[in-house]
Amino acid sequence: MVESEANLTKTYDAIVIGSGAAGGMAAHVLTSHGLQVLLLEAGKKLPIERELRSMEWPYDNPYRGSLPPDQHSLTFNEYTIRNPPYGPGFEKAKHLKSYVGNTDYMKNIVVDERENPFTGTNYAWVRARCLGGKTNIWGRLALRLSDYDFKAKSRDGYGENWPISYSDIAPYYDKVDLYLGITGVKENLPYLPDSIFQRPTKLNCAEVTLKESLAKMGRVLTQYRAGVTTDGLKHNKYRSRCYGRGACERKGGCDIHAAFDSPTGLIYPAMDTGNLALRTNAVVSEITVDPKTGKASGVRFIDNQTMKDYAVRAKVVVLAASTLESARLLLLSKSRLHPNGLANSSGHVGHNFCEHIMGPGVTGRAKNLIGKPPTLDDGRPGGFYLTRFRNLADKHPKFIRGYGFEGGSGSTMFPHGTDTPGFGASFKEEVRKNQGAFISMGAFGEVLARYENYVDLDSVVKDKWGIPALRFHYKFGDNEHRMAEDMKETAQEMFEAAGFEIVHVRSRVLTEGWSIHELGTARMGSDPKTSVLNQFQQSHDVKNLFVVDGSAFVNASCQNPTWTIMSLCWRSCDYLADEFKKGNL
Repeated sequence: MVESEANLTKTYDAIVIGSGAAGGMAAHVLTSHGLQVLLLEAGKKLPIERELRSMEWPYDNPYRGSLPPDQHSLTFNEYTIRNPPYGPGFEKAKHLKSYVGNTDYMKNIVVDERENPFTGTNYAWVRARCLGGKTNIWGRLALRLSDYDFKAKSRDGYGENWPISYSDIAPYYDKVDLYLGITGVKENLPYLPDSIFQRPTKLNCAEVTLKESLAKMGRVLTQYRAGVTTDGLKHNKYRSRCYGRGACERKGGCDIHAAFDSPTGLIYPAMDTGNLALRTNAVVSEITVDPKTGKASGVRFIDNQTMKDYAVRAKVVVLAASTLESARLLLLSKSRLHPNGLANSSGHVGHNFCEHIMGPGVTGRAKNLIGKPPTLDDGRPGGFYLTRFRNLADKHPKFIRGYGFEGGSGSTMFPHGTDTPGFGASFKEEVRKNQGAFISMGAFGEVLARYENYVDLDSVVKDKWGIPALRFHYKFGDNEHRMAEDMKETAQEMFEAAGFEIVHVRSRVLTEGWSIHELGTARMGSDPKTSVLNQFQQSHDVKNLFVVDGSAFVNASCQNPTWTIMSLCWRSCDYLADEFKKGNL
């Protein structure tokens, strides 16, 4: 890999802020067009293979995979009972992590909550400040949106339509599929378009039983559509194909890089062009503007380690810091020409915040698998995806939009069912006998985009670097709670219809933010009065500013957003490069 040092005296063609799915894609596309790009990442470059250790057995870890005793990870109850900022009350813990950071494999990837406080309503905000961001630990489900999502207002009258259709983004979904690799099975569903799939993983016995039962109900269960290369990628020397081994169900990424991550999938190849410079430990505090033209002129940042201030200039600024951090940075970038924050003449920056509601689900047991020899189900990037079935042909009387389920079954490195009562040899035998018989699934549902769900800046609380913290004004609404009731009921009905013994039905709605799918704080649209960006994620107000992460989403749909974020980003950066070469930026 050719790693180029950042030259802060140089004016770059483009600065990209953030190195996750969007930032990595922006770096890849812009450098391929020949632009000189500086990539800024707030965290450091981790030796990620030494962090993840997917082949390590629990008994080989001094804490059985859990956090060291001097660190604490927030729990559901702590998110619910306490109010942000979550630091006070945990003084005994040297480091405080989000709920995702509850393992020894994640402790250096997610941020310290005390160094990165936020205020307002309860929210489980998961952040990963390191090269690649959350792509180092993402769940890998890679789904496309359809015109059921892009034109949802036309179907149910709520919210706004996107200024694009599926036909506009479909070629870029294809590009992402081919460049990064995706596994799955074609189903020919109009509401969940197929990708260009590599070799799929196999469903196991309990999953096939559920699939066949659901087919009788007119519902579709398909293999987990994972952003994983199962056949390999001849054009990428930094990634391996999936070998179907390791503790893939554990929170954490892929240490052989079969699963997509931004560094090996996008950033390292971009460095090899010679057109990309990287500066890590760069906490951006402001996007600067030219006082004469009002256009973006560069950024100011603070070195994460030395606390020194720096500035660097560019002809174009591409913001890809993740939905909430991008909104924060736009609001922080106030000036005489942009008194309400950069790109915010509409007053919509930070608003229309949406995501996915989680919590309801079911665990069952396939009695015919009790006592059977264990199967090898470790190493699968996921089990199954049960596609949306509500508000497609028929309208549900209690809520609009839809939800899907993610789930799985089988024998894994750490067995299921260890919470069964017992002790000693008989307890171990009971666990061994039942571990491969359990099957479970949990729902992800669309949270409606509402103007009154928003974030702004706290005037008092600041982070470790003296930058004002983000303040949340965000709660699930009636539509989400009615949807959650239906999730619980249908989950149980489907497992009972498949003949599974019901072990546990989950009705509890998890804290806002649990999905880690925050979207929509700088939405795209055709009207500059009600949107922040145009269809190419270009600011209506500042033509050389692009916001290419989940901020641009008009609604959340019920599909995981990563593949759409990268496809939109590729499309926007192709447009950016073309406009740049024409001299229009």
